[in-house]
Formats: sequence, C-alpha cells, structure tokens
Amino acid sequence: MIDCGNGVRLERGVRCVLSDGVALVSDHYYPSPDHHGQGPWPTLLMRQPYGRDIASTVVYAHPAWFARHGYHVVIQDVRGRGGSEGEFYAFRHESRDGAETIAWLRQHPACNGRIGMYGFSYQGSTQLLAAVENPEGLICIAPHMTAVDLYHGWFYHQGALRLASTLGWGIQMLREDARRHNLRTANDRLEAAWANIRAQAGFVPYAEHPAITDPELPGYVRDWISHRDPDTNGHGFWSDLDISTRLDKIQVPALHISGWYDAYLEGTISGYFALRNLGGSAFARDHQYLVAGPWVHIPWGDRIGDKYLGPAANVDTDGLLLRWFNHWLKGSGEFADEPRVSYFAFGANDWDVADEWPTEASLTLYLHSGGNANSRKGDGWLSTDRPLRDEPRDIFVYDPEVPVIAPGGPQAMSGPFDQIAMEMGNNLLVYTTAPVSTAMRVFGQPRVTLYAATSAASSDFTAKLVRLTTSGRAEFLCIGIARSSWLFRASGYLPDAVHCWQFTLEPTAVVLEAGESLRLEIASSAFPLYDRNPSTEVAPQYADNWNWQRSTQQIAHTVEHPSVLHLPVTGASPW
Repeated sequence: MIDCGNGVRLERGVRCVLSDGVALVSDHYYPSPDHHGQGPWPTLLMRQPYGRDIASTVVYAHPAWFARHGYHVVIQDVRGRGGSEGEFYAFRHESRDGAETIAWLRQHPACNGRIGMYGFSYQGSTQLLAAVENPEGLICIAPHMTAVDLYHGWFYHQGALRLASTLGWGIQMLREDARRHNLRTANDRLEAAWANIRAQAGFVPYAEHPAITDPELPGYVRDWISHRDPDTNGHGFWSDLDISTRLDKIQVPALHISGWYDAYLEGTISGYFALRNLGGSAFARDHQYLVAGPWVHIPWGDRIGDKYLGPAANVDTDGLLLRWFNHWLKGSGEFADEPRVSYFAFGANDWDVADEWPTEASLTLYLHSGGNANSRKGDGWLSTDRPLRDEPRDIFVYDPEVPVIAPGGPQAMSGPFDQIAMEMGNNLLVYTTAPVSTAMRVFGQPRVTLYAATSAASSDFTAKLVRLTTSGRAEFLCIGIARSSWLFRASGYLPDAVHCWQFTLEPTAVVLEAGESLRLEIASSAFPLYDRNPSTEVAPQYADNWNWQRSTQQIAHTVEHPSVLHLPVTGASPW
C-alpha cells in the first residue's frame, strides 16, 4: 500500500481475471479508516484506455480526492491497454469486460456492493456499454461527453465523417498499439503524425494515410472510415459496438454532461434524450439528468481560446459528481432537488434550467435575397415574412480543392470563434436578421429546410448559425451538414434537380440582447471538421485532386420553395 496522505491508501496493479482468461489491471484507492471506518465502502469505477495513473485528471479531481470523501475508487485499464492483457479494439469488448469487472468488484472486500461509474469520452462509453448488461451492483453512472450511437453521435454527422476528430483520435490510439506490438516503423510514422496532428486531415486520400494503413496495426481506424453508412434494421458494424439498439437494457440513473463545443455534443444530448424516453424502466427514464455547459472536450472551464465566458462557466464538476454519487450510493438525498436539465446560455453567460429538452422549433425565419447573398457583403437576409414572389436563386461554386474552412479555422479548433473574416468569401451564402428589439433566447436544436439544386453527382450542404454582436463579432454557435448520399438514400437524388434538404444543426443555447442579430451561413463544406465531398461518385475517403470536381450550388427562396431556418425560441418573436 502506498500512502496518498490524509489516510488514503493506493494499491497498484490489482488483477481481475475475466472468464476468457484475460487479466485486467486496476489501481485501487481506499478511504481513510480513521475518517470513514474500516469499510467496506461504495465503489467508484472508471474504465479507460489512456493509462490508469492518468485517471482523466485532465478534467476530474484525482481519485484520491474521491477516496478522501469515503469512496473506494478503482481505475482500470481496459483490455489491451496499459497493464491489461488482451487485444484492444475500440468499444468491442467493453460490455462484457465491464460487467465482469463489476461482478468481480462486488466480491472485493473494500466494496459494499454499491457501485457507480464515471468518466468522459471513451470512459463514458465504457459506462454505457457495461450498463446494458444490467450487472448486479451497478447503481448509477455518469457518462460525460460521449455517445450512445457511435455512427451518428461520434463519427459521422448526417453522412459526413467528422474527419479531424476521427483521424486525430485514431492516430492517438494506434500509437500505444504500435508500441505494444513492437512495430517500430509504424510507431515512427504515428509519432511523426502526432507531432503535427492538426495537419493530418489534409492528407489525401485520407483512407490511405500511411500512419493508419500498416496491416500489422489493429484495423479499427480503417473500419471507422470504411463503414460509411448507418446500420439498417438495427444490425451491423456500428450497432455491434454501441448501445443504440439496446437502450431498453439500461436500468440505472445517469448524469450526462455535454459541452456546447464538444465534438460529441450531439452524441451526449441524443443519449440523454434516448434514455429519457427509451430507458429500460420507468425508474431509469425518470432519473436521467443533463448538464450542457460552454465547454470544449478538454478542458472544462471559463475560457475557450482568448474568449472569457464569465465566472458562471467555471463549474465545480467534481462537487456535482460527489453530490450525484452521495445521493445514489450513500442515500444522502442531496441530488433530489437538482433540475432535469441545466444549461449555459451564451450572451447572458449564465445558467438556466428546463423541465425537459425542447423538441420543437417555435420560430420560422425565411431566407431572402435579391440573388446575391454571397458573403457578408451580399444582400441576403432572414425574416419572419414568407416570400410573396419568386426571388432570384442564390448561386455559389463549391471547389473541393479550396473548401470553405471549418468554424475553428484550418485546424478545426472548437469554440465561439469570430467568423467575420471567413464570411468574406463568395463561396458561401450569408443571411442575417434585423437586430432584435428585445432579448431573445434560443435553446435547443435548430434545423433548416433548403430547396437546393447542385450540378454534382454527390453533394453536401452545411448550415452554420452565428451570433452577430453589437461590437461586430460574428461568433460561431453551431453547425450542421447533410450529404446527399445520406439524406436521399431512400428517396433518390439527381443532379441539377431541386431537392428539399431538411437537416438539423447541432444544439445550442444563446440569449441575443437588444441590438444583436442572428446570421445563417450556407456552404458545401466545413473542412477539416468534416471530410470534403469530391462531388463525384468516388468515395470521399479515396478521393484526391485527381478526381475532385467543382460544382454549382443553387438555393431557392420562392413562393413554391421557401427555404427556412427553424429555431427553438423561448417567448415571442422580437421582430
């Protein structure tokens, strides 16, 4: 035992042998007997692939902190990572391995039989995957910044691969695999890519990136890239890895935490909503909670870049977790009065609560122009007035060689970055409301209905929502994308024909103060946040400048085809 101070003791390298003979290794932190008795105690479990000594301390308190509050804390390396045996394949083994770990913990002398799980990102998925096995002793979970549906909430956004995050995370994970398998050449390639990770999305064709194609490396990154379609009828590659078809197996309360600028924002929000409606019991459905904060994936706090979000953004998430676990594992009752949904609203830079997540858009804004909405110098505007005549179509050219760059720039950084410079290009359309006369609160998931035609055999449209402040900043709020091969996979798609593109943007919350405006940008790329569409029938992952093709995109806003932005707004229209 190692002394961690204040009576907390650490036992390293504890082995749990699974039914298939694979041994998983964990570190155990024990509370002080002087302050919390001789035990046994409730147990907190985190299962992670990044090294159990790290224990997600980049965003959480050290496990010793939770042990000082009377918890037996267990940080376990998942199969094939750290000190654990076996072969790692992302997500594949976490259901059974997690359930067997929980069964083993219930027999551990330090565990009183009541177990909670916590962690974010992959550590969030290990909780959900264990929970579908409904293991005895698992009382509650706290999955943060993760997804119940890996295809829609983690890797793909309405048909487009989340390129920067997928390739970056894949390279990060493969580095340990190369070292474990003593693959020096593969390791050197991966380390070189990792040293300049933000540039890797520029490699084309990206499916042939030399850092991920070594046949001796595990194939999970290549599999993410090659399985481009969602599963049908609940069966296939993705549903075998996640819980999207097994939501009715979840029987435990869950505290979901998301960040408005997290890569897995929609995965977390959709996960909360899915378990709130489809969880396996009334008890589970009634005890799903959501906190939506103003955060990126790492770290959580009151700043994104140089943008200060105010003191309210700096939430004590460790204290929140402690109240959650005290309530469910110790019977303290201290979470009983917590709201179902707590969310941070930009602009007001403060928190608000809701009884339920909003599901309907209450305000309709129509796209208008004189036919030249290109860039913020153009004549596009948004209003509550439906077109009374056929206005000229807005036209722009999409060039995959010179794509419209992601909201966070060529490195696809996350945050409320100023879009004012990027709005100068004629390869996107800009529509702006009049300034609001009174404060307006947007909370929920915006969506668009675009009547559009494109000359391409395959095409994308993106819709980006921006807050225009009185100081002239155009602050990014949220974005959505739809790919023709995904959106029209059932109905069919033809070039040079007007189709109705209906798709959602990611959720957001913002309060526009009097004098501020909303802005909608329409383009056909947000690279490298999403992979670029080659505009041909070549699969995007195998496309390069040899088979990229320019295309002409048209947006209609006429009496018959009114293109629309639908907003979830609290209160009356401020116009």
